[in-house]
Amino acid sequence: MKITKQEVERVAALARLELSEEEIEKLTPQLDHILSYVAKLDELDTEGVPVTTHTQSVTNAFREDEVRESLPREKALANTAKENGEAFVVPKVVG
Repeated sequence: MKITKQEVERVAALARLELSEEEIEKLTPQLDHILSYVAKLDELDTEGVPVTTHTQSVTNAFREDEVRESLPREKALANTAKENGEAFVVPKVVG
């Protein structure tokens, strides 16, 4: 697998990262090396190996839900950069 400079730039843009030309030049071979290593995992025979979601056998590590008072809207919106009185206002990301 070979990752290109354009793919690194695209991923950086999607992640909203501003990378310098020097950083892109440095990251491209590093990411290519990482992806080449991960591609080696495709060579493993995993036939008959059960799917693992946790490294330890955990049945249910979640607490019970309980109803309690929530944070007042004014307090929740107090430290935001932009709000409209009801919710956070954020820039459009999709598109």
